[in-house]
Amino acid sequence: MLKTSLLHPDILRVLARAGHHSKVLIADGNYPASTKRGPNAELVCLNLAPGVVNVAQVLRALLSAVPVDHINTMGIPPDDPYAQQGEPPVWAEYRAVMAAAGVKLKLEPVLKWDFYQHVESPDHVLTIQTADQALWANVLLTLGCRTD
Repeated sequence: MLKTSLLHPDILRVLARAGHHSKVLIADGNYPASTKRGPNAELVCLNLAPGVVNVAQVLRALLSAVPVDHINTMGIPPDDPYAQQGEPPVWAEYRAVMAAAGVKLKLEPVLKWDFYQHVESPDHVLTIQTADQALWANVLLTLGCRTD
């Protein structure tokens, strides 16, 4: 029996093969997951119905299972109309998930077009497509090293 809260067999299989610096994208429901991914990335679709499953739920499960060096969100370009509204509310939820998991990293935005380049790298091993309806809800994890 597993001790982690992550139970999905395909996600666990990919994570078990991933190494330091591997990238895992937790994509919101608007992300073009079939076209914006790395050449080595697998796609797991968890988008059951609008809002089910969401990015925060997947983030919580992943943080219970793997060490993480960086957590990036898709940053909003200054010319986007949403940029004038401030930080997306969902980012505060991610910080709460990180704190509850004992993760002492900063949530770091990477501008949209640079974010796509990070995802399209050979280090990208997994996209988990959610049905999250929040805007700017994508999260890119860079896996760390196990030290225990």
